[in-house]
Amino acid sequence: MESNQKTILSRIISLMKSSEIKYKENNFRGSLEDKLKIKSLINEKLISNKEIMDKYMDELSKLYSSKFDLIKDHRMKISDKKRMQIINLLEKKSQEKLLNCDYEGAVKALRRSEKYQYKIR
Repeated sequence: MESNQKTILSRIISLMKSSEIKYKENNFRGSLEDKLKIKSLINEKLISNKEIMDKYMDELSKLYSSKFDLIKDHRMKISDKKRMQIINLLEKKSQEKLLNCDYEGAVKALRRSEKYQYKIR
């Protein structure tokens, strides 16, 4: 892995942690801004690199793993096509809420879409 990509991956991981801290402190706007930065970094630079995307998904699974996770249970029963439809719907809903300045709703929709993305352990 190139050092540039390692740098980008470490930046993404630090933004994920920062976003989670801000979310827990009810700073929804700051959390959403961090998540949007992560999304732009991934779309611009890393989406084609499978190794980096796998590490990103591993970080998501660490962040969102829980003993009682209804989304995880639901993911195990639906097809990949349906899962992608749900992810796209949640990201669209997040954008709509952002346009209405509902930062809390926007970040919650993005977090939920991330829960549908990560690897099931």
